[in-house]
Amino acid sequence: MTRVVAVAGAGGPAGQAAVRRLAAAGFTVAAADADPVRLAQATAATDRAVVDLLDAAATRGWVDDVVARHGRLDGMVHLVGGWRGGKGLTAEALDHWAVLEPLLVRTLQHTSLAAQDALAAAPAGRFVVVSAAGAGAPTAGNAAYAAAKAAAEAWTLALGHAFAKAGTTAAATIVVVKALVDEAMRAARPDAAFAGFTDVDELAATIAGLWDRPTAELNGERLWLTPRP
Repeated sequence: MTRVVAVAGAGGPAGQAAVRRLAAAGFTVAAADADPVRLAQATAATDRAVVDLLDAAATRGWVDDVVARHGRLDGMVHLVGGWRGGKGLTAEALDHWAVLEPLLVRTLQHTSLAAQDALAAAPAGRFVVVSAAGAGAPTAGNAAYAAAKAAAEAWTLALGHAFAKAGTTAAATIVVVKALVDEAMRAARPDAAFAGFTDVDELAATIAGLWDRPTAELNGERLWLTPRP
């Protein structure tokens, strides 16, 4: 039976790459994004839905609808991103936190809670979030971003513990990058080296490969696509 994977934040460069790769690998892909213009570019998705992932009820409604129409949910890929940084640890960091916490943490909480039961019931349910190496090595300038990523990691690890405690074959996995790069970024800055950055297509390939790996290798684990600091 064809696996069904939901991609949250499907309209961004990483989301579009993940949708393309998953669809090419034969997955049924359900894509969601808050921006209808960006979402329209995720053309490889079997179905697309404009969803405010900051709304817990709307998020659950989307996931429940996907399960009702396709009969299952084998994966939830969280690719809702955002970044804010500054020159030091100042009051401005609180403004950055106010922006980043909803995007990076609350949408993760809503998608994981909405998908948890369906993923636990799947033969090989997979939940994946992308984090940053900076979460474990915060600087004064990126305090809010690092704190939000660290919180997202902690929540994902807790989800993995819930999967294991319930005796399921589901896995919650963190993919760690330094930063992501795509063709539009390279075109805009042709002289930039983007040293240590992970291409969104490489990230997408890693995500698509999660169903080929055993749960024991993935649940509660960090997969590094950049050298460990």
